[in-house]
Amino acid sequence: MKKEINDSKSHDEKLVTVAIHTYEKAQVLKSILESEGIPCVIHGINLIEPTIAGNVRVRINESDLPRALQVIEKVDFTSDVVEEADEEHKQPIKEILIPVDFSDYSLMACEFGFRLAFDLNCKVKLIHAFFTPFYPASIPFGDSFTLQATDKDVYQDVKNNTEKEMNSLVKKVEYNISKGVFPKVAFTSTLVEGLPEEEIISYSKKIKPTAIVMGTRGKNAKDLDLIGSVTAEVMDGCRTPIFAVPEDSKVSNLSEIKRVVFLTNFQEREFKALDIMMKLLNPYHVEIVLAHIAKKEDVWNEIKLSGLQKKLSELYPHLKTSYMLIDQSVSLEVTLEKYIEENKIDMISLSSSRRNIFARMFNPGIARKMLFHSDTPILVIKGM
Repeated sequence: MKKEINDSKSHDEKLVTVAIHTYEKAQVLKSILESEGIPCVIHGINLIEPTIAGNVRVRINESDLPRALQVIEKVDFTSDVVEEADEEHKQPIKEILIPVDFSDYSLMACEFGFRLAFDLNCKVKLIHAFFTPFYPASIPFGDSFTLQATDKDVYQDVKNNTEKEMNSLVKKVEYNISKGVFPKVAFTSTLVEGLPEEEIISYSKKIKPTAIVMGTRGKNAKDLDLIGSVTAEVMDGCRTPIFAVPEDSKVSNLSEIKRVVFLTNFQEREFKALDIMMKLLNPYHVEIVLAHIAKKEDVWNEIKLSGLQKKLSELYPHLKTSYMLIDQSVSLEVTLEKYIEENKIDMISLSSSRRNIFARMFNPGIARKMLFHSDTPILVIKGM
């Protein structure tokens, strides 16, 4: 008997969300899952009145989750094989990308990003991704619908309001530059339609900016859904170095940072990440603390840390370096936050590799955890 899923059966088995996409991509994923014998539904769309919500959820029976994750892992809407190959040969352009959502911490991210751009001799690009209630490009062929005049009005209203918000932010930036709050840096702004994380990752792959600066809520957001965090998703899917700056950060720019902890697991990719980090931090006088977190002391870990520090000192003889083993007696985020406070750490830096969706959902990495448990800026670098 064919297995079916619908809202009336939600009482028999719990439904879980496995993906959040545009309607168009959700339909593609739904077709793929159903072709594998995994029934699913799309939530967040009104099929009676054709007003297409841009952000919809693909939901399945909880019992199908392990098998569905294996299928989803093979579907990547944010990358292209050819683009990935070409990306290795692209040279970063002198640009700092700052995604904004017009909140107070967007302006804080702008201050951090503009100062970084000034110190690295880069331009700035402000980007905002938005959805309109009506998304005609998302309707698959064969579906018939008539766009009502009211839908057009709503579409135009959303677009006009978004443009006003961006113009208002641009004026604030220009005012801060004129008053010397922000350094004088050339900048442009752009609006795009789509999921923020997908648009930011796509832009980064095409343009390859020097770095991305994103404002976050820090500790205030620790109860939010980890999967739904735009910053966390960009960290996972983007190769560009990312500075995540919490709204309650004690530092507003890199020149105020004195001690940076680089978290290491002694992976080969970390050597490339360290090189990228040093290029970004070159204009600043900072101390780099190499740290490894473990649940118990291991003499070999200390030996490896000492060797890594020696190698770093040889490459950067004028750089002040040190190392430390961090004993993880409680949860990772609590352990790291305690270390940061006790050792006056101003920024966390680490190398990150692309992890599968199963790992991201059930075993979030250090960067994801610290996004919601710390007010310390984080620099995430893809080492390979």
